[in-house]
Amino acid sequence: MNFERRGVMLVIASPSGAGKTSISRTILAQDDNIALSVSVTTRPRRTSEMDGVHYHFITPAGFESMRRNDELLEWAEVHGNFYGTPKAQVEEQIAAGRDILFDIDWQGTQQLTKKCRPDMVTVFILPPTIAELKYRLEHRAQDSDEVINRRLINAREEMAHWDEYDYVLVNDDLEKSCNDVSAILAASRLWRRRQAGIGDFVTGLQQQIDALQTSKT
Repeated sequence: MNFERRGVMLVIASPSGAGKTSISRTILAQDDNIALSVSVTTRPRRTSEMDGVHYHFITPAGFESMRRNDELLEWAEVHGNFYGTPKAQVEEQIAAGRDILFDIDWQGTQQLTKKCRPDMVTVFILPPTIAELKYRLEHRAQDSDEVINRRLINAREEMAHWDEYDYVLVNDDLEKSCNDVSAILAASRLWRRRQAGIGDFVTGLQQQIDALQTSKT
């Protein structure tokens, strides 16, 4: 039996290259009731990315306007660029029972936690080794050596926040990691506090018992 519920805000974070984007894409492809939270960013668009699908690419001035007008649930500066989550689209989907996946960093997670904690479940992804992390960054063939080195340096600070998350996974097997995150999402959908109609259902069951007892007298 399915009860009316609020959506789950599934947050997946990791150092760059640890696998959060690959895991996120798999979850989105396998599950029809979850959609990606499309962030706004001032980062230049990569050739493989589509505006409005991977990110909403905006100017620094446009980003500052959204931040100033409280139109962002969270925002952060990462590797010299700004990222943020538009508030209106998230609130609408969560209220309608749609789940949303967030591919964000620890700064964004902290801000979301302050505003939306009851709706959130958070997962932090670790690489099996730093050598493997460096290999993945290099073989993406998307960044310069300077950017890769900066991402490795930043990874140390990012990993220091692992204990702020509900779940921590080591991504040494992508398929297993995807299955683990799917299991976390499935369990989160069943949290008692998410299911708005379950209280009335229990009351109905109790009333049925009362009716049975009354009929015996």
